[in-house]
Amino acid sequence: MIFENREARGVRREVRTILKSFLLAMVLWGTAGSANAHDRHSAVVETVAQAGPAVVNIRTEQIMQRRGSPGFGFGDSFFEEFFRQFSPSRSYRTQALGSGAVIDSRGYLVTNAHVVEKASKIFVAFANERLERQASLVGIDPSTDLAVIKVATDKPLPSITFADYDDLLLGETVIAIGNPLGLENSVTTGVVSAPQRRLPDGAGGVGVFIQTDALINPGNSGGPLLDINGRLIGINTAIARQAQGIGFAIPVQVVRRVVGDLIAHGRVRPVYAGILPGEINRALANSRGAGGALVTEIEPGSPAADADIRLADVILEVDSIQVDSATEYLSLLRTFPPGSKVVLTLLRGVDELQAQIRLAELPAGYARSYVKRILGLVVDQDRQGLVVAQVMADSPAARIELRPGDRIVEVAGVQVADLEAFDARIEATLGRLPLKFAVFRGNRGYLVELP
Repeated sequence: MIFENREARGVRREVRTILKSFLLAMVLWGTAGSANAHDRHSAVVETVAQAGPAVVNIRTEQIMQRRGSPGFGFGDSFFEEFFRQFSPSRSYRTQALGSGAVIDSRGYLVTNAHVVEKASKIFVAFANERLERQASLVGIDPSTDLAVIKVATDKPLPSITFADYDDLLLGETVIAIGNPLGLENSVTTGVVSAPQRRLPDGAGGVGVFIQTDALINPGNSGGPLLDINGRLIGINTAIARQAQGIGFAIPVQVVRRVVGDLIAHGRVRPVYAGILPGEINRALANSRGAGGALVTEIEPGSPAADADIRLADVILEVDSIQVDSATEYLSLLRTFPPGSKVVLTLLRGVDELQAQIRLAELPAGYARSYVKRILGLVVDQDRQGLVVAQVMADSPAARIELRPGDRIVEVAGVQVADLEAFDARIEATLGRLPLKFAVFRGNRGYLVELP
């Protein structure tokens, strides 16, 4: 018989205790591993799985024309560009990449205007398909940088749902999906840094964007910005190249308004409020610490007249967005289609008040009647293009000595070759004064401002 001493029995008990602890730890680790695997299906993962199939890669082909210099000695002026069109040209093809999102299961997609505006062909690639589909342009609105394209489909496509609110929370989680540098369905996350960031549009107006720190790189343009529930809250549109990790998206309320008009009408219809805005004097602006748009004229029977807006009222806000100038007021107004109800915050004397105005569609023929009434010009068209048919006495046009027979080739930086283009350009700049015109008289060209 072998007797174990007390010390040996103690060692055996310790070994058994260690083995039990090890086995228990392994069991608990396995259980924890399973739990962690389950927890990996976070809200972000679920959102990407839900919305990812509706995000597409957009590739465009562009046929570019390069013309030689006519050598007339105008340098980089408008007139050099005007005569350049008569010089021999060479064609070459370029490609561009962007992103888009299906917003209607019938095949309608939204993207940025700058992604497709010069495209001769548009191709769309879905994440679960090897072959590209060719798309057609439905409508485009450069002023908001939005466009709608369409692909043919024989079955409903996966689509993204619009968020039904615009009350984004500062700091809430957002998800950007796109194709930066052509890398399909790349996902970045971040937070809302500013729900309504006012940014200049480069033409004196202003746009309102969602600012986020979700990385938005070249190729992400046109892709969706989603909330944590997978709903569309914006369309990614720009990055601030001078800053690190700052991106911007067009808010869903603007996207909803614009794409509705593009699908229904192929364009964003110009709206009519009946207000001719002007700039407020500097003393008033300084006293308030901000600007505004001065109501200088109200047309009888217009939406503004029906809303009891009065001469000398100062427009401070459009739907709670601050207005610092007449051009800013006009740029904000253009993001609403006809029929929209807009709340204007006004300063009348020393009182601040609000007025709701229902925007109407611009009346037929309004552009040319506006030019005649405000600028004193009657414009017609012949085989050579646009011609001044009449100059009203004692009008702004008469005071700078425009004459019948002068030819208008450009309005506010855009060439106009016929009355349709002229009307469209005037409609796009209604209320923005002065307007710059390029005019030819004989073989001499002039740049003039009216009024």
